Amino acid sequence: MNERRTNFRMMCADMLEISWTDHKGNTQSAAALLEDISEMGACLQLETPIAIGSRIRWTCPGQELAGRVVYCDYQETGYFVGVEFDAASQWSASLYEPQHMLDLKTITRRSAS
Repeated sequence: MNERRTNFRMMCADMLEISWTDHKGNTQSAAALLEDISEMGACLQLETPIAIGSRIRWTCPGQELAGRVVYCDYQETGYFVGVEFDAASQWSASLYEPQHMLDLKTITRRSAS
């Protein structure tokens, strides 16, 4: 998969219930695994593809996140969906911290010391 990120993301794992509007205007929902997250976007893993450009949202403890799908790539374990958050819906670790979160930047700094 090509690198599409413009800012650093936290690796994480958390189960989410997401919803989006399909090309017919119908609301769809599915369980998703949150793979990584940053202020500006996230990557979700699903069993179902979601069309690029679709509006997508989910509610986390303390915060609702919304944005649009910028990519949907199939890999062996499912569909990886990239979400670019709306300007008014940027993620904040102070509002929502996924169940399992790993800051690779901190680990890299520690190993360089």
